Amino acid sequence: MKTTTTGTRERIVRSTSRLLQRQGYEGTGIKQISREAEATLGSVYHFFPGGKQELAAEAIRHGDQEFAELLRAGLAGADDPAEAITTCTGLLATGLRESDWQDGCPITSTALETIGRAPVIEQAVAEAFTHWRAVVAEKLLAAGLGADDARELAATVVSTLEGAELTAQVARSEEPLHLAGKHLARLIRSYR
Repeated sequence: MKTTTTGTRERIVRSTSRLLQRQGYEGTGIKQISREAEATLGSVYHFFPGGKQELAAEAIRHGDQEFAELLRAGLAGADDPAEAITTCTGLLATGLRESDWQDGCPITSTALETIGRAPVIEQAVAEAFTHWRAVVAEKLLAAGLGADDARELAATVVSTLEGAELTAQVARSEEPLHLAGKHLARLIRSYR
């Protein structure tokens, strides 16, 4: 019984994460989540008695972990952090193209729609950005950058990736991500 329960909760979170990524918070309803997750409405409310906001916050945390894994995979692709960041932008570009430009950042739409209205979601979003910056900073620190430079450069990298990913999605082109990778690599090299 525990396996089924865990599986149902996981399906609900994964389905919510994907729907929020593609449709945003306002465009995603609990009934649609229930259908997509192949779970009853009762199950959704059983696992998330706080309703849609609680579920969205958990879906943001799920998206945070997925994106952090992608970052880690890209950054592990080369010892040189400048080369590694171009690997990351390549992975993001490929993923976007393969999703027909639908699967951009897992949290952007929800973050923008809930600013000032949903503190539990805002907290999950803030934690995601902090996590992603830490993943990048870890790579930069390992390459010999000082702590302040690594922290500040990681913030620049994550912000640039966010903007480039959105631009690529809107333009339906990998080019913004490849250009961002090229110029982030130059910036990173300037610190070494």
